[in-house]
Amino acid sequence: MTNRSKQAQNKVTATDPQLQQFIEIESQKQRFQQLVHQMTEVCWEKCMDKPGPKLDSRTEVCFINCVERFIDTSQFILNRLEQTQRTRGSFSETIAD
Repeated sequence: MTNRSKQAQNKVTATDPQLQQFIEIESQKQRFQQLVHQMTEVCWEKCMDKPGPKLDSRTEVCFINCVERFIDTSQFILNRLEQTQRTRGSFSETIAD
């Protein structure tokens, strides 16, 4: 995206909160789809020995555990980033005072 198109987008989103909300929702959808794709790829490589018409119980359990660990790890990272941002935000506010 060029600098000019970024400026134009900033003007549009600044004047149209509904459009800004729509863009944010679509961005969240895209991030979620990327996360699902990444999770599928990781768990497929880890758990799937040879594709067949049905999943055996060992493979099914592996997929369940993989997805749960992936979600747990993603949530941990998000919580840590939020915590870091809050800490930096309060640190910045203290410096500004």
